[in-house]
Amino acid sequence: MTTTSVYLGLDDTDFIESGCTTERMNHLINYLIDQLSVIEQERRLVRLWPFAENRTRGNGALGSIIKINSNKKNKLIEHCYSWFKELKNDINSKSNELVQPSPCLIISFTKFPEDWYWSSVRGHVDASFRKKQLDLKNCIIFTHNSDLGIVGASAAIAWIPSLTSSWELISWRRNELIGTQREVNFHNLSLMDRKFPETFVNRDPTRKKGLIAPRTPCPVLYGIRGPSSASVTEAHIWLQSQNNTEKCLSYAVHISNQLSDDHISSTCTGTVVSEPSETKGGHSYLDVISDSQLSRIVAFREGGEVNDLLRKLIPGDVISWTGIVSPDDSVHLEKLILINPSPRIDRRPYCCNRTMRSSGKNQELRCKICEKTTKKYWIYNNNSIQTNMWVEPSASNRRHLSKPLSISHPIR
Repeated sequence: MTTTSVYLGLDDTDFIESGCTTERMNHLINYLIDQLSVIEQERRLVRLWPFAENRTRGNGALGSIIKINSNKKNKLIEHCYSWFKELKNDINSKSNELVQPSPCLIISFTKFPEDWYWSSVRGHVDASFRKKQLDLKNCIIFTHNSDLGIVGASAAIAWIPSLTSSWELISWRRNELIGTQREVNFHNLSLMDRKFPETFVNRDPTRKKGLIAPRTPCPVLYGIRGPSSASVTEAHIWLQSQNNTEKCLSYAVHISNQLSDDHISSTCTGTVVSEPSETKGGHSYLDVISDSQLSRIVAFREGGEVNDLLRKLIPGDVISWTGIVSPDDSVHLEKLILINPSPRIDRRPYCCNRTMRSSGKNQELRCKICEKTTKKYWIYNNNSIQTNMWVEPSASNRRHLSKPLSISHPIR
């Protein structure tokens, strides 16, 4: 009996403060396995353009590749329709929520063009435009409330993982514990870092803060990231065996575009042309010229070392940066490096262990102790500013898509 590959895409099923699309996809896959004995080959967690409208917490869509018997295509569609109908009923029962999700489930028997993913991770995609593209494909689409969810659902199908794609194991809580404080011990995370050094972004040591457990009352217990399915699974099994760790209801491993910098089109280099300015909130910004184009780059207060370095820049400094262009055309910095600093005035020369002073306009410098004079000049010192070293925000303040400097593979 022949089998058929089926591509599933799911997005926008959760409310801002409750629910999770990863759990919805897990429920759908388990339902299809139970009803049709499907075989799951791959599960995906795909993060998209950070400025997307009506986005929920991580702006992530889910995808899955399954295999079914070729004669069960119609049964698959029927069961997916029944499942989606239950999903709509559940969403409608929460009609008191201020912002309603617009879930979308796509079933396709063919792959989608990869550029559908790149357009969705690097900029705004109009849902009606993507809907027209989907209408030309041999696929089934279920939506509710609006078509907004089709952008993420189609992008999750279109994405092609690479050899450097990361993996995330997501575990879910027991129903009776959802909404209560998660028991994920920071000491255990420190031990897990040492025992499973391949895993990454488990904690922020600068703040003694764990990063694997969400802070919202959603069903996710925690997510462990790493370079392979095996690395995150082994870490999860160990963590579950430790005291002071809440026991999960279930879990699944996802291949992901997280930590990829896929949302960044390129690294830019330019020259600073203005002094830094600071807002009341502690954010800072300045203007740069790059390829004859004037741009404003912004470092947020939470950017840590990125914000610190930007504040020290002066006109003439040559810098490189990566960042994402916001709807107002400013660049929100994610990484920054000073390549060639403009000279920084340090002081006038010393004489008799004291700074020489000007004798007046167009006059020489004079030592007030020994009366020695010399022509006016400044001593420059660039040792006070760090050069040729990339800086980034702390682990707590990076985007899901941002690739940490500690990960060596290059920006795509």
